[in-house]
Amino acid sequence: MSQLRPHLEEDKFIEQVRYQMKEGYKIAFLEIDEQTLAVAGFRISTCLSSGKFLYIDDLVVDEWKRSQNYGQQLFQWLIEYATNNHCQQLSLDSGVQRFAAHRFYLTQRMSITAHHFSIEL
Repeated sequence: MSQLRPHLEEDKFIEQVRYQMKEGYKIAFLEIDEQTLAVAGFRISTCLSSGKFLYIDDLVVDEWKRSQNYGQQLFQWLIEYATNNHCQQLSLDSGVQRFAAHRFYLTQRMSITAHHFSIEL
């Protein structure tokens, strides 16, 4: 996760994750031979536009293990988890500069369905 969120110090990361877990945030990971290869942070929520959905906050494959199907395996697990929890949709936001991630999401049959707007406060 530190490869995706390098701005977070370990103690602050743990504190933030614990806070988010109170709001339904979960972490799933793919581990082989006691080595974590891919991690996803996600939550299930409901909104008027999508109904019940699984939202992926964080999804990362170890930078030294990419293009070896680990991200696809974890992504498929997330789809199954969403389906088993009666979600109508799985969604995520991705930084505009993350071209390799966008290729991955499009390969997973995701569609670009919105623009995300934000303002710093």
